Amino acid sequence: MTGFSVTYRAARPKFLEAASAAGAFDLRSYANPNRGPEGEALGTDVAWFGPRDAKKVLVSISATHGVEGFLGSALQVDWLRRRKEAVLPAGVAALHIHALNPHGFAWLRRVTEEGIDLNRNFVDFAKPLPVNPGYDELHPHLIAHPNDAAIQAYGVAHGQRALEIAVSGGQYTHADGLFYGGTAPAWSRLTVEAIIRDFDLTKRGTVAVLDLHTGLGPFGAGEVICDHPTGSAELVRGRRWYGAAMTEPALGTSTSVPKVGLLDYGWMDALGPAVTFVTLEFGTYPVEEMFRQLRADHVLHHTGLPDWQAPETRTVKQALKRHFCPDDESWRQMVLARGREVFGQAEQGLAAEP
Repeated sequence: MTGFSVTYRAARPKFLEAASAAGAFDLRSYANPNRGPEGEALGTDVAWFGPRDAKKVLVSISATHGVEGFLGSALQVDWLRRRKEAVLPAGVAALHIHALNPHGFAWLRRVTEEGIDLNRNFVDFAKPLPVNPGYDELHPHLIAHPNDAAIQAYGVAHGQRALEIAVSGGQYTHADGLFYGGTAPAWSRLTVEAIIRDFDLTKRGTVAVLDLHTGLGPFGAGEVICDHPTGSAELVRGRRWYGAAMTEPALGTSTSVPKVGLLDYGWMDALGPAVTFVTLEFGTYPVEEMFRQLRADHVLHHTGLPDWQAPETRTVKQALKRHFCPDDESWRQMVLARGREVFGQAEQGLAAEP
């Protein structure tokens, strides 16, 4: 039986049932105040395995970017169903955070209910917000009056990498735009901060975080991306666990360009040198296609929640879902195999730490 689900509504009970069957020591839910497109309750569910006082903890996170949660949920369910054969090393515990952005997961959006890209929301809102003049220049051509020629011209003038940084690096001036970081903490940010407190993660010796994403890179490839400062002890530890294939956006070795406000930075601020945070990014289709799908979704939601049953809504949503979770059996087999490998690397890496 596959761990992949067709909707958030199906994924949530699948995770909860698998966690219970696997013997979760602590199973909690954080209720989101909104509803899904069919009136379903939304929430972030959390399952703990292993000794509660463990000094070493593996954390997995799914659906930071809502619609990308189909893959993350499947990997978490796969881990839970393999629980008897995938026994944690001595002294290591595991914490699985399912559907960190449940609204985006349910509504097939990358953003939260506030229209915020959660992976740009982890900035200090008491300080001046980051600026992105490239996005300011491109915004009129992205949503309100789509103009592919103007966007392509920017890429020709500044280079493809500069275009990707301008569009996706994060912006805080256009609430209706792409990759918007918000002006205050989103519900999902407050929730993950509560999870860190509730499970005493700041008191652990070493924490390995795997944030599960899709959409960038070669089809089916699983890239381990690290945004810790180059040369830091946390990055060196990640290199020891995941090997030379681990990439660094700051050095230009990753399919991901440098970004601001990442979830990574929230964990780094909370846990300091105890955490090594990586993104496990699985490739699907070209980034240009991703931008087109996201633009269509933002246009659809420009005036609020759309009619879920309308043909236009179904067309846009299914295209977005296919981009982030291809309906392709070979892709599913590749990502499951790679996911098992990286989870194992994290567990063994933690076990080897003093």
